[in-house]
Amino acid sequence: MTTSIRLRGWLGTLLIIGLFGLVWHWLVTGGVGVDSGMDPEYAALMGAAAQGGSNMPGPVDVLATIWMHITSPLVYPGSSQPGLLIQIAYSIGRVLIGFGLAAMVAIPIGFVIGMSPVLNHALNPIVQVLRPVSPLAWMPLALYTIKDAEISSVFVIFMCSLWPMLINTSFGVMTVRQEWLNVARTLEVKPLRMAWRVILPAAAPTIMTGMRISIGIAWLVIVAAEMLVGGTGIGYFVWNEWNNLEITNIITAILLIGVVGMTLDTVLGAAARMAAYSE
Repeated sequence: MTTSIRLRGWLGTLLIIGLFGLVWHWLVTGGVGVDSGMDPEYAALMGAAAQGGSNMPGPVDVLATIWMHITSPLVYPGSSQPGLLIQIAYSIGRVLIGFGLAAMVAIPIGFVIGMSPVLNHALNPIVQVLRPVSPLAWMPLALYTIKDAEISSVFVIFMCSLWPMLINTSFGVMTVRQEWLNVARTLEVKPLRMAWRVILPAAAPTIMTGMRISIGIAWLVIVAAEMLVGGTGIGYFVWNEWNNLEITNIITAILLIGVVGMTLDTVLGAAARMAAYSE
């Protein structure tokens, strides 16, 4: 039954993608012209590309560009610049470093907050003030103090990954079933052993949920951060291709960003299911 549902789901996905591709192709080949009331500043920015009919590439053009990057993943075709695979590797590396550092800080602190009502009440206002701050708002301060674009990008990822893991860890620890803790105390289990053998397994699903949220936010933020600092990465690639008006490369990068984001979420989702406790 489950296999049949999944199969029909995949068929439905392919059908939707096919219909979208047909509509896209029809709109492009239908010659959707440029609005005569185009903003003059935008027309000056686009230059020659603003003349004539539609400049939006069709699905066939995008597929050809994707194939071009697949056949030359390490070097940008026709140049000596890093290829799309190298650019995405830079971005993933920054995300994993910032995410890993945030996990090393957030999970232990979240554990302590969850086990101490006093600390929870003391730190909660600070967390609630800093949590809504846009991660990119930290970028100017990071660049000014660190004076290194690469480390500043990692710092921004660290900041945006920190709060979901911290909040979910503390919540998971606070909501451990009281009867489990009472049994551990009855057996005179020491605090460290209780934290490792009772609290951590019980809070693990919530912690993994926080990590899953954090990796999704981190992957969103790294693209914007790389647009700001430049150099390397998929965000820089998108911005550079916009400056060159290579729209097919931009669409290709967008699809790749989506695939990588889905992969990261799927991996952590699988880890969360493995950590889930079943009675």
